[in-house]
Amino acid sequence: MKLHDRFPKVRLPLWATLLAAVLLAGAITLLALWCQPNALRSVLAVFRSQPLLIVLNCLPVGMLLLVFTCLFRNVFFGAALVNFAVCALSIANRIKIEVRDEPVFPRDFALLKEVGSAVGTYDIRFPVSAIAVVVLFSLALAALGLFAGSRPFPVARLRGWLGSLLGAAASFAVLAGLILTVYASNDLYNSFRVSNAYYIPSVFNELGFPYCFCHQFTTYPVDRPEGFDRAEAERWDSGGETGLGADVNVIMVMDEAFSDITDDPAFAFTEENDPLPNLHALREDPHAVTGHIVVPGFAGGTANTEFDVLTGMQTNALSAATTSSFRVVNRNLDSLFRVFGGDGYHTSFFHPGDDWFYNRENVYRWLGAEETVFADQMEDLEYKGRWVTDDYMAGLIEQEFEDAAAAGETLFHYTTTIQNHMSYTPDKYGEGYDYPEVPLNAAVSDEVETLLKVYVEGARDADAMLGRLVDYFSQRSEPVVLVFFGDHLPYLGDNQLAYAELGFTARPEWDPLTSYETPYVIWTNDAGAEALDWEAAAASLDLPADGDLSAAFLGAAVLELSGRTEESPWFDFLNQLRRELPVVQKQAYLPADGTLTDQLTAEQAAQVLKWRQWSYYKLMYKEID
Repeated sequence: MKLHDRFPKVRLPLWATLLAAVLLAGAITLLALWCQPNALRSVLAVFRSQPLLIVLNCLPVGMLLLVFTCLFRNVFFGAALVNFAVCALSIANRIKIEVRDEPVFPRDFALLKEVGSAVGTYDIRFPVSAIAVVVLFSLALAALGLFAGSRPFPVARLRGWLGSLLGAAASFAVLAGLILTVYASNDLYNSFRVSNAYYIPSVFNELGFPYCFCHQFTTYPVDRPEGFDRAEAERWDSGGETGLGADVNVIMVMDEAFSDITDDPAFAFTEENDPLPNLHALREDPHAVTGHIVVPGFAGGTANTEFDVLTGMQTNALSAATTSSFRVVNRNLDSLFRVFGGDGYHTSFFHPGDDWFYNRENVYRWLGAEETVFADQMEDLEYKGRWVTDDYMAGLIEQEFEDAAAAGETLFHYTTTIQNHMSYTPDKYGEGYDYPEVPLNAAVSDEVETLLKVYVEGARDADAMLGRLVDYFSQRSEPVVLVFFGDHLPYLGDNQLAYAELGFTARPEWDPLTSYETPYVIWTNDAGAEALDWEAAAASLDLPADGDLSAAFLGAAVLELSGRTEESPWFDFLNQLRRELPVVQKQAYLPADGTLTDQLTAEQAAQVLKWRQWSYYKLMYKEID
């Protein structure tokens, strides 16, 4: 006699089975929400004001319950399994948020090996009471299934395993369809009110884990390049030595919205009121290399520029859809931090913002930064309006350099500033702030005039930071290379309002490249020039006459300039590609001859494809201890 025949069963009719499924889906969803780090009552308060969230959180649980109800032909057995699986994910999400301030994403399933090896490195406080409740509820449901079953399906042909499989497949197909349509909708997702849309753990807590988890199935995609061969990419990535470069300190500063748009003829600045005197002086300095980098995005996407510069990969090439590079990083990656760190450098990253923004706290650890410092770790912060000043960050960089020098360490450092962040409204620096006039050769609206005054004030402070750092390192006896550049152009009104009124958007070259260009300076002090044989080293970079290159090539150029050719096959490849195609921006290319084109030769196309395939290997497969 079979085990289930030993127990007298109540046979639920079809309507009762479906009603039980609905009620159980609601109960499982509530339990999953209760397992989250925030109070259940706070979640329910959000749901009361936005009732659609109730449906969006319960629906995937209910569809998954129907899948297993059809397979087991028992709603309670199905509920027991679904409850255990959904709540286990919810508890994992709680632990991950508490340990790393990052939720569980569907892509984490591909990292179970890494998760297992990483568990021992964290001090994890398991929510024992939540785990106990989940296990007991699952066992109770399973026990209930021994006493309550379902009546046979009314259609005789569907009473056997064929009907079970068809029912499960249909339920799963509906669930998959919902994930690819309703749950994939960014418009729907962004329509819900949250306290901080940029803080992903908070969004998960407020909108509900089941809904947010399902939404993440289709966000931050990474496309597999055509013809990708993992074994071939692994061969490309082998080799390289350490310790080949000169022991020069390298300081990289990515300044928020730093640009030289004020050099445009639409502006009427003179030498006396020039907002960028230090940038302009360095363009004539024999110890400097200057030009423009072409960054991933227009007027936003700071972290994407960080990713491109530090890794040599391109955000825009990760997917045909829009993605966020820092949101697809979930494993150790090669970066400038690892190359310099492999040569014994002390490596550090500073940012006067929150560590959770763009998930920087985790991403920089994966990039190999030895030290990370965010606003909550900085002392005596100095603000200009609502943002930490560039001048304060210059002082912090100087102190970091002095600490490294006192410890006998060579420093590789990267700072991302924040002062000139949008919005450029009159109150940015406080009520009543007196902004200098911005002289123009074009007539603009009052709104645009205000945007420009506020923005240029920040650009002026950024240039002053550049000048301060150059003055400071000029006085040091240690060799230093300073790299200073912007992350993107400023956001100056909806629909590029200021750019349109100034006449920028009327130019044919604006959209393909110019709207993505920010200035860069690579400068060295006297000691660095001597250590690197600067004139020869700079000439050997073979930069275009205007110095323009994709942001993804900037880090590779710095490595070559510091004598680190042959330390990394990856960055060596990028330097070779840079000489052939200095700028690659989506479907716009600027070859070494300076002629903008949307067509590549067969050899160029093959090299760009190799770049994409190699990037995919690094992002998805390469193992780094």
